[in-house]
Amino acid sequence: MRSKDFLSRLDHKAISDAIAAAETTTSGEIRIFIQRGEIGEPLMTAEKKFQELGMHKTAARNAILIFVAPRAQKFAVVGDEAVHQKCGAEYWQRLVETMREHFKREEFSDALVEAIQGAGNLLAQHFPRQSDDRNELSDEAIEG
Repeated sequence: MRSKDFLSRLDHKAISDAIAAAETTTSGEIRIFIQRGEIGEPLMTAEKKFQELGMHKTAARNAILIFVAPRAQKFAVVGDEAVHQKCGAEYWQRLVETMREHFKREEFSDALVEAIQGAGNLLAQHFPRQSDDRNELSDEAIEG
């Protein structure tokens, strides 16, 4: 699917609202990145994008990137080191499988919103919001 077509089918407000809602309960940060064009291995590409976006620079190292490449029909979820220490590989596998099922049914916004909610719940459990917390990253889905 062309990235333009994918983006036109997303409920951008629901996605940014889900990020904002998730981040009210955690000091963690969640971002959505939509990659245009073809890519290689999705996890490696997502990890590179995580670094390029400066997501490793959050104060508590607790950011999560949900990376989607519609044309390649691939996606990945990347968490910073503090998140990985808390959740383990099984958590990521469950989150990705849930997203995959929505994507198969072309429920693109639902896939992203549910992944955001799941990531937010994980972050809230291990990284509760602090009184001095500030939003370190934009809540808008970005593309490149």
